Amino acid sequence: QVQLVESGGGLVQAGGSLRLSCAASGRTFSDYVMGWFRQAPGKEREFVAAIGQTGGTTYYADSVKGRFTISRDNAKNTVYLQMNSLKPEDTAVYYCAARWRIVVRTTAADYDYWGQGTQVTVSS
Repeated sequence: QVQLVESGGGLVQAGGSLRLSCAASGRTFSDYVMGWFRQAPGKEREFVAAIGQTGGTTYYADSVKGRFTISRDNAKNTVYLQMNSLKPEDTAVYYCAARWRIVVRTTAADYDYWGQGTQVTVSS
């Protein structure tokens, strides 16, 4: 069992930056592939970024590639999402997720544990 707690969301103007954090507790953090997903009102949850157990493998949705960076610090049991050049269409609840497998996946159904989410609002 893994518990995930996100933080760092908020209100920012278009073009601004935010850094989300997700603190994990429970089982060994480095055993998990970690992902970030988001869900806007009236839309399905969508993949944003994922990172392998050691941090050597990363994947991004095309919509955030070049603007967002996922990273992890296994010593601190934390995964981060640095979001730059934010756009109003990035507005959503952002969720951290953990997958107890080696292979990185980009589908929400492939993740075993989820945080409660943090709201990100980008004003135009």
